[in-house]
Amino acid sequence: MAKRPTVKRSRQTKIVATIGPSSGTREAIESLFVAGADVFRLNFSHGAQAEHAERLATIRSLEREYARPIAVLADLQGPKLRIGRFAEGPIHLEPDQSIRFDLDPAPGDRTRVQLPHPEVFEALTPGQHLLLDDGKVRVRVEACGADFAETVVEVGNRLSDRKGLNVPQAILPLSPLTEKDRADLNFALDHGVDWIALSFVQRPEDIAEARRLIAGRADLLAKIEKPSAIHHLEHLIEASDAIMVARGDLGVEMPAEDVPSLQKRVVRYCRMAGKPVVVATQMLESMIGAPTPTRAEASDVATAVYDGADAVMLSAETAAGQFPREAVAMMDRIARRVERDPLYRTILDAVQYKPENTAADAITAAARQVAHTIGAAAIVTYTTSGSTTLRAARERPDVPILCMTSSPRTARRMAVCWGVHAVHTADVSAFTEMVSKACRIALKDGFASEGQRLVITAGVPFGTPGNTNVLRIAWVGA
Repeated sequence: MAKRPTVKRSRQTKIVATIGPSSGTREAIESLFVAGADVFRLNFSHGAQAEHAERLATIRSLEREYARPIAVLADLQGPKLRIGRFAEGPIHLEPDQSIRFDLDPAPGDRTRVQLPHPEVFEALTPGQHLLLDDGKVRVRVEACGADFAETVVEVGNRLSDRKGLNVPQAILPLSPLTEKDRADLNFALDHGVDWIALSFVQRPEDIAEARRLIAGRADLLAKIEKPSAIHHLEHLIEASDAIMVARGDLGVEMPAEDVPSLQKRVVRYCRMAGKPVVVATQMLESMIGAPTPTRAEASDVATAVYDGADAVMLSAETAAGQFPREAVAMMDRIARRVERDPLYRTILDAVQYKPENTAADAITAAARQVAHTIGAAAIVTYTTSGSTTLRAARERPDVPILCMTSSPRTARRMAVCWGVHAVHTADVSAFTEMVSKACRIALKDGFASEGQRLVITAGVPFGTPGNTNVLRIAWVGA
């Protein structure tokens, strides 16, 4: 099959699109990619492994056809806390009534119901709250023990079988990896996904366990969806390769008014650390059933872009919605419009982080300044591990970053990174060869015209990860 022209995005912020029933065919996946999706998320909370394998094969086929690295993110389900069943169907809880949670598997009623998670009872103390059905029901713990909790209803509502439960004020002694997650993780790694998204992260130890199982076969993205994770935020960022702000889950367990400031805090800390950060959940929620978003949703996406997030994510909008392609195209238009706003660059430039005391950081920071001063067309990074490119993206330069790498895994990994256009290319053995190749690729892919200049960074000798020590200005076509 003949290769199509290389896709060149006209924005720096990346788009993550979730594949599901509405977007699982080859035609649908291709339409999302053409509309602007840079990363595809496979949600292992839904769908069979065989479905995910088929969709991954489709993505790799499109990658070859379009000659464009595409990242695949496997999102593990994590532990799901759920109550048991009711003997006579759904119940209705009234404020101030009592209800008991225990380990008894017998069907429940308005006075008691099973909670088959002894770990929850271990973590409870009187005065804590339990949230059920995404916060539609809230109860306060009055008394508790190793196998029960007596509670009083504060916010009542209808409650049916197997609804979810949240414990917002506790760190639960639960691993983020269930047996299902371990099986899905092995499956995803065997099929060559690029990123693993870890759910239910509460502390750095959770990431260490996943790291051991991944064993370097993919990069790890930690989802910040539990308020307890906020207490370890800087350590979680340090231990991860990327972070996702899962605002929907956060909004269940903490006051809604706290989520926006937390989002900004996470984005800021990730930018400071040079780690990609994805803002996710309910970004264009109304587009599940409508061809256009609300103005508030458009503003929400724009806020993440103004803050300098690496990527914004669509969940049900593309997985189960009626307008998946339109949702990606809308997110693409919003991002492009924000990035053309002079205020966008003013905001990004107002927050510049001090380089670390290393040659690599000094060279990368200088590349940004040199590119701006001479009006370069692009910054080119030649990298093996991706670390050079990540540091370049941390600087948020006002020109695109062209990442050249001999590693297909590194090229795909960079698909989630702000401002990066990654190119998988054969290795080089000499510096002059690398400069010549950078100029040819920049010209071919539309990042520079003849007579324009490139700022090129690399590490010499080649093939030494994290060894950025050279900065070169090159004329294209000269």
